[in-house]
Amino acid sequence: MIDYRSVEQQLSTTLGLQRRPVAVAFRPAPPPGVAKFTGTQPSGCSFWRVAMGGSAFYTVPADHHNCPIGSYTHNIALPSERAPELGQMLSLMSGLGYLRMEEVPGIPRLPQPPGVVIYAPLGDSPVDPDVVMVAGRPGRVMLLQEAALRAGIAAHAPLLGRPTCLALPATLAGGVMASTACVGNRVYTDLGDDELYVMIPGKDVAHVAAEAQTIATANLKLAEYHRGQRQTLATS
Repeated sequence: MIDYRSVEQQLSTTLGLQRRPVAVAFRPAPPPGVAKFTGTQPSGCSFWRVAMGGSAFYTVPADHHNCPIGSYTHNIALPSERAPELGQMLSLMSGLGYLRMEEVPGIPRLPQPPGVVIYAPLGDSPVDPDVVMVAGRPGRVMLLQEAALRAGIAAHAPLLGRPTCLALPATLAGGVMASTACVGNRVYTDLGDDELYVMIPGKDVAHVAAEAQTIATANLKLAEYHRGQRQTLATS
C-alpha cells in the first residue's frame, strides 16, 4: 500500500492545509482492525468532520439513515418506515427554491450500495481510499486543480455545488473535482465561508501530491513575475 502518511505530509506542507485530508473508501465488508463508528451523526458528511479530527473508523448503511439526501447519493436504501423522508426533504428544498425536482435524476450516485464506508485522516488510512477530500482556502486548493491538469486527470466538469455528498460519486466517475459545498455540509463539518473542497480519486492522490509541489513552485515564480508586471505597467 502507498505510504499515505508521506502523501498527507506532502499535501499539507505544499498547500499549507489547516485541516487533515480525509480518505473515504467504500467496501463490501469491514477491514480487519478498524473500529466501527459508535453513536449517531445527522449526516454522512458529518463523518468527514470526525475523521478530520483524527479518527479512523467504518460506518454501516444504518449510520447514514439520518440524512436522506446523503443516503440517496450513496445508494443506501432507507428502511421502509423512513423511506418517505427522502421525498419530504426534497419537497422542503423544492418549496424553498433551493432546487427543482427535475434536477434530482441528474444527481450522481454511487453505482452500488456500499457494505461499509471507511473514513480516516489520509495519513492513517487503513485501506487504499476511493476518494480523498481536501478542504482549504481557494488560493491554496487552486494548486490541486492545476496539479490535476498537469497530471492529466482533471475532470471536465463545472464547479460542483449542492449537495456536497454528490462530489464523492462524481469524483469516482470523472476525476479530480472542486466543490463549493452546501449549507448542510458547512453546518455539519464546520467548513468556513472562505473554504471549499477538492476531491481526488484515491488511486491518483500520490500523483497529484507530487505534481502539486511542482505547481506550487511555479506559482511562486509566477507571482513574482505578475507583481513586477503590475508595478511596471499599472497606471492606476
